[in-house]
Amino acid sequence: MARTRIDAVDLLRGLIMVIMMLDHTRDFVHFQATAFDPTNVARTTPILFFTRWITHFCAPLFVFLAGTGAYFQTLRGKPKKDLSQFLVTRGLWLVFLELTVLRLVIFFNVDVLHLAAFLQVIWAIGCSMIVLAVLIYLPTPVIAAFGVGMIAFHNLFDGVRVTSWAGPGTPVPGFWASVWHVLHVPGLIFPFGASGPPVMALYPLIPWIGVMAAGYAFGSVYRLDPVVRRRYLIRLGLLLTAGFIVLRGINIYGDPARWSVQDTATKTFLSFLATSKYPPSLLFLLMTIGPSMLFLAWADREKVSSVRSFFITYGRVPLFFYVLQWIVAHTLAIVAGLIAGKPTGYLFSNIVIAPPAEPGAGFGLATVYALWILGVLLLYPLCRWYAGVKARRRDWWLSYL
Repeated sequence: MARTRIDAVDLLRGLIMVIMMLDHTRDFVHFQATAFDPTNVARTTPILFFTRWITHFCAPLFVFLAGTGAYFQTLRGKPKKDLSQFLVTRGLWLVFLELTVLRLVIFFNVDVLHLAAFLQVIWAIGCSMIVLAVLIYLPTPVIAAFGVGMIAFHNLFDGVRVTSWAGPGTPVPGFWASVWHVLHVPGLIFPFGASGPPVMALYPLIPWIGVMAAGYAFGSVYRLDPVVRRRYLIRLGLLLTAGFIVLRGINIYGDPARWSVQDTATKTFLSFLATSKYPPSLLFLLMTIGPSMLFLAWADREKVSSVRSFFITYGRVPLFFYVLQWIVAHTLAIVAGLIAGKPTGYLFSNIVIAPPAEPGAGFGLATVYALWILGVLLLYPLCRWYAGVKARRRDWWLSYL
């Protein structure tokens, strides 16, 4: 490979990282963030729905492109033994970050006695990398079949029911129920016993492991001639997107949440798009990865522009940006609340298990978008500096941040 980076991939990764910050800003700033799911068609509005829906592209592509990035290292000549070792050590590092640093910057507290850990996308990426460290020794078509198979068929297990904690006084999951929560059903688990601090497993590992494996196999597309590659990306993107539309229309398999005709055409359309993220259903992944293939085909053409360079900067430092955007989004929410004289106590709580925010807390969507844009711009100089450091230096530790 002549270049050390693929600009189109960095562009897509940078774009989804910036959009991801919108979701986290909304989590901290919006006055209804803790009241209901913004994709709940019965309660949402179109603008709130799409503010959340557009961010659905982030996690699948974050994981998928992490797999693609691993394959790119083989294109640069890294032996599989070295790559496997790197995937294990980086995977363990990411799990450690999720359990420590990210728990602190997401909640701004150290109240581990009430919530020991919050297992999100970095946890899922870390665990998936450890599995990928073994898978890379298989032929690429076998890795692709493994990843696609897990994505396509994991919804067959949607009907498996296990004990889930539903509040004080209700049963806690046992060992095997907890294993299933970690693997396929999000929920609270109690690894330290019923009286110990719980762990929120928001990102079950299935099918994220398959998404990363599929992303790794996808990296082989970049061995193709650019013209042939663009044609392949367009066909793949159209196929996956059409697959989503057809399967969603049939409304039998691929997502535990069926769409239904609502009292307005707009709500019916929103219901059609409201697929399940936890865990990501087959339809959720078709809906997000399909259009992204079309974007990569478009971005694969050499087009130099300031806007393109802006997003590529973020795409070259994804983990660095990911950690900092939590801190910035959270801090901006607190500062805005203090300036406006609004309650901010909930911003120091374990939000995912805490009661709803105090009356009067939070702002409307206009403020969410304003603070998101401000946060993205504040992070640009730091990300540009760190991208420059990574481009100039080859210190081993730069691969871990």
